[in-house]
Amino acid sequence: MSLPQILAAFCAALLYRLLARFITPHSPDPSKEWGRTAFLFGASVLAVYWLQPSLPIRGLDFWLPTLTLVLTVLCWAAVTPAEERSFKVNAPALLGLVAAALLTAFTSLIRLPAGWLTLAPPPLLQSLIGLAVLGGILFLSIRNNKRLLGIMLAVLIGLFLLLKSPFLAQFVSITLRTAAGQNTAGASAIDFRWLGYSYLAFRLIHTLRDRQSGRLPTATLAEYLIYAVFFPAFSSGPIDRLERFLKDLRSPAPLDRNETAEALRRLIIGLFKKFAVADTLAIVALNPRTAGQVIHPAWYWVLLYGYALQIYFDFSGYTDIALGMSRILGIRLPENFNNPYGRTNLTQFWNNWHMTLTNWVRAYFFNPVTRWLRVNKSSLSPLLVMLIGQLGTMLLIGLWHGITVNFIIWGLWHGLGLFVQNRYSDWAKRTITPRVTSDWGRKALGFGGWFLTFHYVAFGWVWFCLPDVVSALRVFGGLLGWG
Repeated sequence: MSLPQILAAFCAALLYRLLARFITPHSPDPSKEWGRTAFLFGASVLAVYWLQPSLPIRGLDFWLPTLTLVLTVLCWAAVTPAEERSFKVNAPALLGLVAAALLTAFTSLIRLPAGWLTLAPPPLLQSLIGLAVLGGILFLSIRNNKRLLGIMLAVLIGLFLLLKSPFLAQFVSITLRTAAGQNTAGASAIDFRWLGYSYLAFRLIHTLRDRQSGRLPTATLAEYLIYAVFFPAFSSGPIDRLERFLKDLRSPAPLDRNETAEALRRLIIGLFKKFAVADTLAIVALNPRTAGQVIHPAWYWVLLYGYALQIYFDFSGYTDIALGMSRILGIRLPENFNNPYGRTNLTQFWNNWHMTLTNWVRAYFFNPVTRWLRVNKSSLSPLLVMLIGQLGTMLLIGLWHGITVNFIIWGLWHGLGLFVQNRYSDWAKRTITPRVTSDWGRKALGFGGWFLTFHYVAFGWVWFCLPDVVSALRVFGGLLGWG
C-alpha cells in the first residue's frame, strides 16, 4: 500500500467507527454498530481491486482481483456444510461481490482522476461475459461441494507454484500476451503479479485443512470474505486464523479513548518505520544494483547491515500499520514481530520474526511431518527426524518467497542453522552454562549468542535479496575480503 492509500484507508475506517457510534450511541454491543458487517465487507472487497497494481497485460489487473474473490467463495463453499450455505443468509454477500465486480468493470467507460484506480478493466462486454462464466462456476460449486475441498487445495497449491516460479510465471505471461494480441518480447515473471495471493493462499489453506480435521468454525460468506481479504492485512499480513478472527469480528473491542490512542500510536510508528527509516535505508541497502557498484570491500558490510535493517523496518512497519488500522475497526490482529534482532539464538529469532508465518508452517507442516516420521519411520533417529523437519520447514518458507535457487539456499541455510543451534544449545546447557556463575560471564555468553545470531541471519539475507548464486558468492567474497 502506498502512503496515500494507507492514509485514505485509515481515515475511512476511523470515520466509519465515529459515524457508527453517532448513529447507535447507546448500543452496549459494538457488533451491533450500524452497518458494521456491510462496511467491512464492502471496504475489503473493493480494496482487492483498489490495491491491485497496474499490469502490462490487458485486463489482467482486473481478472486477478476477481479471481481472488472467486477462489475465496469456492473455498467457503468447500468448508461450509450444506445446511450452513443458506441462499437467504448469504445472498447479500453474493450480490455485493457482483456489484463490486460490475462497478469496477464499468469504470472502463469513464475517466477517473489520476491515482483513484490503477487497474484498467477490459472492454465492458468482455467483462460481463467473463463474470457470467465465473458466476455459473460459483453457482454450481455452492450447490454441490462433495469434492471441492480437495480440488481447492490442489488449485491453491498449483497457483502458488505457478506464481512463485519465474520460469512458469514468464511462460504464463507469454501465453496471456499472445492471447491479448500483445508483443511477447518484453514478457517477464513480474507481468503476473497477483497482489496478496501469498497471504490469501495461506489463509484459505488453513481453513481447508482445519475443515478436514473438523476444527473449523462455521462462518457466513460475508464473514469468511472479510477474514480472507481483510483490507488492513490483505497485502502484507499478518496471517490470522479464522477462529480467532471471528471472535473479534463478532465481538469487536469498543472504540474508546485508549483503543483510539493505541491505534494511532501503531499507525504513526508503522509510517515512521516504513517511509522514514526503511525507505532511507534502501539507499544504502544491498540489492543487485548496489552490489555491482562497490569500490571498497568495507562497503559490502555497509550494504549488508543496511539491508538487514531495511527489510526489518519495512516489513514490521507495514505490520504496525495493519495492526493500527485494524484496531480502529475493533479487530486485534496477531503480532508479527517482537524484537527479532535482539535474540540470542536462531530459534528465538524465528519465534519472533514473521511470527504468524512461522506458527502457520509449524502447525501445518513441521508438526505433522515430524509426527508422521516418528510413527511410520520408527527406524529413523530422533536427530534425523528433527533435521528433516527443520530443513523441510525452512525450505518451505524459502519457497513461499519464490521458487529460485537462492531462496532454496536461504531456506536450507536457516534449516541447517536451526539444527546446529539446537544441538549446540542442548550441549551448552549441560557443559557450559552450569559453569558460568558470574553476571559478567552470563552477559558475555548472551552477547556472543546475539552477535553470532545476528550475523548468521544477516549473511542469509545475501541469498535472499540477490537473484543468483554468482552474485551472492561475489558479495560473500567481498565481505570476507576475497577479491
